[in-house]
Amino acid sequence: MENKFYNIGVEATMDVIGGKWKPIILCNLRHGAMRPSDLMRQIPNISQKMLTQQLRELEQDHMIERKIYNVVPPKVEYSLSEYGLTLSHILDQLCSWGENHVIHLQEEGKKVNLKSFGD
Repeated sequence: MENKFYNIGVEATMDVIGGKWKPIILCNLRHGAMRPSDLMRQIPNISQKMLTQQLRELEQDHMIERKIYNVVPPKVEYSLSEYGLTLSHILDQLCSWGENHVIHLQEEGKKVNLKSFGD
């Protein structure tokens, strides 16, 4: 493995959760285990291929766990791992900031809406 050097801690964080989809996946998993089809419903703009890729990467980085049930048809659920749960506070803050940002944009007259979890 190549020796990795980070100039600032946030680089290490972004190395694991960076990109468009990983924080969104992680925020959805804060509410409990979800099947891939549930995640697809909550994140409608992600493709199946991208979701699978992002889930694999998050699993490799020990942020999430995959549980396979021995049933027919096969059932798979993803949840935050114990290590992934250490990000809960940060994820909560990111979600709260985003909610406040939407309000700020609306107050500026921008046409932007925010879907509530479970909608």
